[in-house]
Amino acid sequence: MVSIRLARGGAKKRPFYHVVVTDSRKRRDSGYIERLGYFNPRATGQETRLHVDMERIKHWQGVGAQPSARVETLLKSLEAAAE
Repeated sequence: MVSIRLARGGAKKRPFYHVVVTDSRKRRDSGYIERLGYFNPRATGQETRLHVDMERIKHWQGVGAQPSARVETLLKSLEAAAE
């Protein structure tokens, strides 16, 4: 199954995540099919906390990709902020 989830990057104690589409059997930070955006939990001031390509998210969900629980929460918060 294909899933939409977070892949961790950044330095020790300074997390940075990429929103990626990957095979659910792969490890968290291993290869991915496509990078859809990023999530910066430590964003302050004018920095962007979450940036995703919603068009590609909808495409992947249309072909059966399932978002992880955390990605689903982030997408809902992004949609709520847009309204």
